Amino acid sequence: MTFVLPEGLAPEVYPLAWLVGTWRGEGVLAYPGIEESAFVHDLVVTSDGGPYLTWTSTWRLVQVPDDAAALVDGEPAGPEEGPVWATETGFWRVPPERPDDVPEGKHPVELLLADPSGHVAIYVGAVGNGRIDLVSDVVVRTATGAQVAAGTRLYGLVDGELMWAHDLAAFGHPLQSYASARLSRVTG
Repeated sequence: MTFVLPEGLAPEVYPLAWLVGTWRGEGVLAYPGIEESAFVHDLVVTSDGGPYLTWTSTWRLVQVPDDAAALVDGEPAGPEEGPVWATETGFWRVPPERPDDVPEGKHPVELLLADPSGHVAIYVGAVGNGRIDLVSDVVVRTATGAQVAAGTRLYGLVDGELMWAHDLAAFGHPLQSYASARLSRVTG
């Protein structure tokens, strides 16, 4: 399958070009004190021509109707999208300088994220061959913000789908699995 660079994309972000577009899929989250839950993930990655990509992500919990015997158009009612669990907005950047610890064939990458739970995080890592590995460099929070201390993220393009996993250290717990999902490209 041939990949075409999005029109107007700045050369600085070519290593991330495969992220550009609208993605949608399902995932699962679980963490100490949080019951395992399915969610629908909507993700939009855009470029306005600057040397960065814009990231907007929303997770909606999946709810099963109270009346499992309910019918919709003669068929059993299935799960439906529920309330927003998480949302984040941010920017991807590819720094011009290659740190010594970035392997050959990969490029350094930065992800700056903010979310309404009251914290901002900067992730650093490497991108190459359809894979992005990130680790939090700094996480700051407001006085009432979620007690997030650190995180790692892994994104991969596998058979045209975006798969990701997010590990988290929060609320006094050590770094461990928090959420993962598989998204299909809707546009882009």
